Amino acid sequence: MADKRGQERRITAVLGPTNTGKTHIAVERMLDHRSGLIGFPLRLLAREIYDKVVALKGPRAVALITGEEKILPAKPRYILATVESMPLDHAVDFLAVDEIQLAADRERGHVFTDRLLHARGTAETMFLGADTIRPLIRRLVPEAVFTGRPRFSELKYSGHRKLGRLAPRSAVVAFSAQDVYVLAEAMRVQRGGCAVVLGALSPRTRNAQVAMYQAGEVDYLVATDAIGMGLNMDLDHVAFSARRKFDGRNMRQLKAAELAQIAGRAGRYLRNGSFGTTADLQDIDAEDVEAVEQHRFPKIKEIFWRNTDLSFRSLADLTHSLDRPPTVAGLRRVRDGNDHATLLALARDDEVRALAEAPERVRLLWATCQIPDFRKTLADSHIRLVRQIFLHLAQSGALPEPWIAERIAGLDRCDGDIDTLTTRISHIRTWTYISHHAQWLADARHWQERARTVEDNLSDALHERLTQRFVDRRAAALVQRMRDSDSLIAAIGAGGEVLIEGHAVGRMIGFRFLPDDPDAESKAISSAAQKVLGGEIARRVVALEQEPDDALSLALASAMDRGAGLETGTIFWHGAPVAMLTASGDGLKPGLQIQHGEALNGPQRERVRRRLVAWLERRIARAAGPLLKLREAPLTGAARGIAFQLCEALGCVPRDKLAAEIAALTKPERAQLAAHDVRIGALSVYCRAMLKKSRSEFAALLWAVKQERKLPRRSANAAAVGFAKDAATPPGAYNAMGFVVLGARVLRADMAERLAAGMAKRGRGGHFAADTALLAIAGCSKKHFANIAAALGYTIAGIGEDGQERYRRASRPANGKSGKKQRRRPTDPNSPFAELGKHALFAGAPQGADKKRALKSGV
Repeated sequence: MADKRGQERRITAVLGPTNTGKTHIAVERMLDHRSGLIGFPLRLLAREIYDKVVALKGPRAVALITGEEKILPAKPRYILATVESMPLDHAVDFLAVDEIQLAADRERGHVFTDRLLHARGTAETMFLGADTIRPLIRRLVPEAVFTGRPRFSELKYSGHRKLGRLAPRSAVVAFSAQDVYVLAEAMRVQRGGCAVVLGALSPRTRNAQVAMYQAGEVDYLVATDAIGMGLNMDLDHVAFSARRKFDGRNMRQLKAAELAQIAGRAGRYLRNGSFGTTADLQDIDAEDVEAVEQHRFPKIKEIFWRNTDLSFRSLADLTHSLDRPPTVAGLRRVRDGNDHATLLALARDDEVRALAEAPERVRLLWATCQIPDFRKTLADSHIRLVRQIFLHLAQSGALPEPWIAERIAGLDRCDGDIDTLTTRISHIRTWTYISHHAQWLADARHWQERARTVEDNLSDALHERLTQRFVDRRAAALVQRMRDSDSLIAAIGAGGEVLIEGHAVGRMIGFRFLPDDPDAESKAISSAAQKVLGGEIARRVVALEQEPDDALSLALASAMDRGAGLETGTIFWHGAPVAMLTASGDGLKPGLQIQHGEALNGPQRERVRRRLVAWLERRIARAAGPLLKLREAPLTGAARGIAFQLCEALGCVPRDKLAAEIAALTKPERAQLAAHDVRIGALSVYCRAMLKKSRSEFAALLWAVKQERKLPRRSANAAAVGFAKDAATPPGAYNAMGFVVLGARVLRADMAERLAAGMAKRGRGGHFAADTALLAIAGCSKKHFANIAAALGYTIAGIGEDGQERYRRASRPANGKSGKKQRRRPTDPNSPFAELGKHALFAGAPQGADKKRALKSGV
């Protein structure tokens, strides 16, 4: 297109902030002409406007041209294209370039600058963009007429908000894929889910995510700065989670104008919008806030430029022409474009250099170097791919179809995670671009369709993965319903299943709501559940108050032994935990704490507590009644002290601990204790009524609660009177269960007394064997009997004729010390004690037999 500036050609610069209707004006002006061409910064936006124009003018009148997609009817009147793909050799009455301020972008700016300088419509040209580029347009295109466009709505700063407190129709902005994923996970938990928009997504995936948001399936969007351009959505608020981004070279702070470009997505047409911060970003500088709100930014001082009048006579001439500096002030030469860097890398390749001698080969090499690397890495793999393509084209004129088929087939897989699919889409987009160079392929249409099919399949799979990972559809639907209505329809199944608005969201266990997926618990679902379950909670409180006592239960030792995974002292209502016993100063009157009562209000919690306390008192009275009666009995003297210690120990105390009290008992006091089923044995003092299995288990529970320890373990055989001692269980726990410790074994208190009496009786007749009766009483085999016998003061005397061990009472002197005479050890003359012996107080002190004589004589 010629670069002539005739007075009959009108050039207009429509400048202003976002949401000023600039694009709408350009489309209207184009349709007023017989033909037109608009260049957009994004393929996505070009496609959106193409669809709108097709709806007005029909598919035969409209063409779409992008690097990866071409829809070309025979004689199109209107062309929508990306800026890079604008067919400048096609004359049109009207030509427009959108977002012309991108001429200041390091990566793509030189293309926009070229369009600003050279692209013209035969009747009218229009440049759309931000007001920051006004001075440069005035200098470079002096004939341009400027039109300002005020924003339709206001944009206000609203400060910092937590993620969970962001209002619906908000977008959260981050500047890396990893940060987007972290924030999206948080939004799934707190708000039911969100749509995700990244620059790495294919247009189809981005469209699907945005459509999900626009349809109201989710109320939130988490995105990179990809939403700052080309995506028109119903956003009310934009929240920045960070302000630093990697621009391809360095981490840097976003400029106020860049903040405004993104924040301007909030509030469309006449609806006001707001912007603010969230997550780790606490605030934005007041100066920048004012700049964004007032749309006042520093003007662009220079834009990027690259020579387009290239010489293809030789590879050296091409690189030299690319390095040519600008001659006009305000233009800055691009030094490190991806295509230029690829060219320089391949120019060092001997085989490439040998083939790129003729001008047409140089032109071909430059065309292949412009194949985009959608991964944005300029990795060696991309340079190798460009090299292979050039070699194939230079040597045979077309790309080998088996070679293309193999590479596209390797990408035609929809398995893998989000990152894997994103990488495959980046690769296939490169092949989609290649397929639209018809002169490079024998059957270009086939490969266009093949690449597009693979890209579409991968895009759909990626959309599905994103939705699965970042959207809880049930929670999102409930959040939307809660926003639109004050009431939700809920149903509770007989098994406690909770359905809200037809969605199975979890179940009620006692007074607690449990989501179906506790590992990914959604606060949105919990909030919806709490909103509708008030009536069910009230009904359950009444039911608890009115139901009989057998609806409640305690986790006892037997349940623990069966591996039920229950906590010590848990009270259950129809199998659901509702309270926990807590330690107190009185083992027979533990405290009580309501569990999982967050859904209960104050009065309801007190009603539940009173009901459970009343039940617990009756339960203790039933299980530990003998001890309660003993404690309240009008006992006197030593009997009262023994009763107190029995109640404290929960029913059994070793005799030696009560020796003084027992010695002080009178006959009437012994009778008082006997009347309350208290037995004073040779080994222990115990309440016989508490030895019953159910009471023994309950006493063990009370002990564990008071000591704040786990329930003591007992034999797997609940009826066993004796079993092996657990080293980790203290003797007091066994005493509470009504057992006494005998060596490595424990034996029920009454059986221990019978065993001691039986062995004493047999011992009076001489040596005796452990007969069947003794073994039955001891609750053990012959293998373990010797250990019990030793604990009771017996030793093995020998082996009888029948081969059985014989026992006798171990002999001990009256004073309990060894009968063997101890020889006096001489004092070391160098010892300090030897010196003490010389002292007057100690000298001549009687020793041994002399000491005894001295004592008898009173010395």
